[in-house]
Amino acid sequence: MANTLSVIDMVTREALRIAHEKLSFIGTIDRSYDSSFAKNGAKIGDTLRVRNPNQYVRRKGSRVMDVQDQDESTQNVVVATQDGVDMKFNSAELTLSIDELSRRYIEPAVSVMTSGIEGDVLAGCTKAVAQNTGTTTEVVGATDLDAISQARAKLNQQLAPKDNNRCIQLDSVTMAAVATGQRALFNDQKQLSTLFREGYLGRFAGTNFYENDRTYAHTNSSDADVAWAIDDTTRLAAYTDADGLTVLNIDAMGTVAPTVGTTFTIADLYDCHPETKAKYAHLKQFTITAVGAIASNQADVTFSPTIRTGGAKQNCWISGGSGSIADLEDNVTACYGAGSSLVYQSNLMYHKDAFTFVTADLPIMDDAIRCVRRMQDGLSIRCWQGSDIRNDELLLRLDILYGYKALRPEWACRVNN
Repeated sequence: MANTLSVIDMVTREALRIAHEKLSFIGTIDRSYDSSFAKNGAKIGDTLRVRNPNQYVRRKGSRVMDVQDQDESTQNVVVATQDGVDMKFNSAELTLSIDELSRRYIEPAVSVMTSGIEGDVLAGCTKAVAQNTGTTTEVVGATDLDAISQARAKLNQQLAPKDNNRCIQLDSVTMAAVATGQRALFNDQKQLSTLFREGYLGRFAGTNFYENDRTYAHTNSSDADVAWAIDDTTRLAAYTDADGLTVLNIDAMGTVAPTVGTTFTIADLYDCHPETKAKYAHLKQFTITAVGAIASNQADVTFSPTIRTGGAKQNCWISGGSGSIADLEDNVTACYGAGSSLVYQSNLMYHKDAFTFVTADLPIMDDAIRCVRRMQDGLSIRCWQGSDIRNDELLLRLDILYGYKALRPEWACRVNN
């Protein structure tokens, strides 16, 4: 028994080591591990609640207190996706050294599992980000690095920390164009020796550059070239700063719903500084999270972030007309990269704390005599081995239970090609 458990324990640790090296995106965002999912008598279901920072309104030019109520809010992170990879060995194969076993079996298997998880998480996080730069007709870096510099500026404007935790994930075509213009950067051996994560190529302008061909490719709907307009006097009239707006009825959409993850702007609705509330020069950007059924070329569109034009959580500034929310009626909305069925690459710049990836312990079954669970760097993997006496084979499965969430999507920006 001890020898058998020792083998699967080594397999589990080797799987964690390989996963740690290959997760170039997940390895650079917040990773949380919560053992309470597997505790008998103290299980918390499949949801973690994460508290948002409190926000306040400045008292300006007055000695008289204006006491504000605490308006604490939380976000839910659902940990309910179970992925894995399954293998089988015969008795002779299981006697191999861990190095040989890893090279022939564990590494290819774990690579497939982690690649799929990384692609799903990167796509989901990217679609949750509204801010974007670049154009759909030019590869970033082909002529200049303006799109990357603009993305950095957007993170600065949203007060993302200026520390060593800013990263950018670029597909190979984009990275080739960027690296051609920055050869000195990507041949700096001192920088390359600082990290040992797959895809890391260097640091420039306060950002760690990673090459990752799992970056999200967005496809517009076949009616994405249609100019939309807001047609929702009811919701605009009922607006409050406390609740904000996350759904609006949009007209002139054509007959095909826009794709989830499509970004857009609204005429006269500008971005603003998160603390001073001073108006920025650019329009606020939004991403579509859901679309209702289209009828008569219009539908309810759910989007993020929430529109708030006043109060402590103000994130927008209305310019034009009376400056009230009602002025948005009939305003034109502009879809990013408008073009019927257009496909474009959405690379991603972000701060580590923009997203979180959470794993939890899967239970050790009562009848599982050869089952171990290990955790490393916020990743929890369970290895479970069984036997097939008829074929002299050992069946082995690796499982991971995880969830993810864009907690502060304003601390990220798409860099589009």
